[in-house]
Amino acid sequence: MEIKFKKIFVPGGSGFLGSNVVRKLKENNLPFFTLSEEDGYDFRDFQQTKRVFEEEKPDAVINCAAFIGGIQFGIEHPGEIFYNNTLIFTYITECCRLFGVKRLVNPIPNCTYPAHLTKLKEDEWWEGPMHESVLPYAALRKTNWVQNWAYWKQYGLDSVNLILPNMYGPRDHFDEVRSHALGALVRKFVEAKRKNLPEVVVWGTGKPIREWLYVEDGAEALIRALEIEPIIEPINIGRGEGISILELAKLIKKIVGYQGKIVLDTSKPDGVYCKIQDNTKMKEVFNWVPPTTLEEGIKKTIDWYLDNF
Repeated sequence: MEIKFKKIFVPGGSGFLGSNVVRKLKENNLPFFTLSEEDGYDFRDFQQTKRVFEEEKPDAVINCAAFIGGIQFGIEHPGEIFYNNTLIFTYITECCRLFGVKRLVNPIPNCTYPAHLTKLKEDEWWEGPMHESVLPYAALRKTNWVQNWAYWKQYGLDSVNLILPNMYGPRDHFDEVRSHALGALVRKFVEAKRKNLPEVVVWGTGKPIREWLYVEDGAEALIRALEIEPIIEPINIGRGEGISILELAKLIKKIVGYQGKIVLDTSKPDGVYCKIQDNTKMKEVFNWVPPTTLEEGIKKTIDWYLDNF
């Protein structure tokens, strides 16, 4: 892969998505550096963030810094999510402007789509309210796109904004509170098999349909976004395929080889009923489709979990 940029900055490179972006940048021998909270850097601190840009002088940024968790984490920490992410996104974007960054690549979650939609198309992104369970984070990510749009209009800041479905894979969170459904289910079924438990409890009715993106494919899309022609309007990234939570649980159960039963806990929240992204625009702009099938990705995720937990 050939990239025209001399120094790519990955804020949040120790996180789930960021660590996979960093690994792919290394594999492609691309010039980059990464900093995160684990390195002692706090992107909620404007002066500290400015110093990084001033000293390192990146000409491209793939922003993977965020304060985030699964549906339960969002319900329990709405104020923290709103406050922390407001500072992170605002300051990083402002520093891109101040220090002449030539391209900012910005991942956006698909919870930013209106809650009533089932097939998520970019031209319907503003066609209604978002689901209450994700409102603080989703509204902030949408506002961050508005900031990017405003900076493009006034200052000419070049940003590419990619809308990603829930991701899964190596280095994910696997606990019930911080993870999305797939990571939590991998942990539950693997541990249930290890301990010979009679049942696995799945949150909700099992009916909601979700699209899942293998995190290495998500990282690949963010890096590929450094190469495409400038475009300010958001672009969906994904395979355009959905699966219900119950069918997902059954698939993970089969791959793990667990013999017990699945029990639904309907007292837990479901969230939006259906989220499948239209990927027509992605195919036109990138001439690419994420290659990893759901079954293949789950097998890789389970193997990684077994090796690391």
